[in-house]
Amino acid sequence: MDIDRLINDLIKREGGYVDHPADKGGPTNWGVTEQVARAYGYAGSMKALPRGRAEDIYRKRYWSGPRFDQVGQRYPRLAEELFDTGVNMGPAVAATFLQRALNALNRGAVDYPDIAADGAIGAMTLAALDAYRKARGAAGETVLLRAVDALQGARYIEIAERRAANEAFVYGWLANRVGGA
Repeated sequence: MDIDRLINDLIKREGGYVDHPADKGGPTNWGVTEQVARAYGYAGSMKALPRGRAEDIYRKRYWSGPRFDQVGQRYPRLAEELFDTGVNMGPAVAATFLQRALNALNRGAVDYPDIAADGAIGAMTLAALDAYRKARGAAGETVLLRAVDALQGARYIEIAERRAANEAFVYGWLANRVGGA
């Protein structure tokens, strides 16, 4: 997995400084929200957030922190999708999508036991992923990707239904986020 490539591709999609009036997240730069930048110790203007600082945040908060790097050792395309989904929706949401999909795909706990859909990838989630991979092989990655994408797309629709201002973003989310990072 080339996390530098993933981050570079993400930053190309996210662009530079944005402060869209309909975005409840407030100002962003390189796709990093002000709240996240502050949580990682950045105190300056969001317009001046250094790209390198954003890259460090992406590595820690959205790749190694939620253990998507470890998912990538098993299923690289799935890890890429979880990374992108985590940036847009939060890493715990992306991890929960994976856990829910794994539970739905374990054939009634025949292949492996259900796991907690708690948004934290730990030993049990990785063991379930390993058992899933053993049962379904490399082709199983595509099915997991589809399941995660389905959950992601449904969430975008729900977000727009709950807050009409989010309709400004839902087309772009579905066009650019669902179905591949």
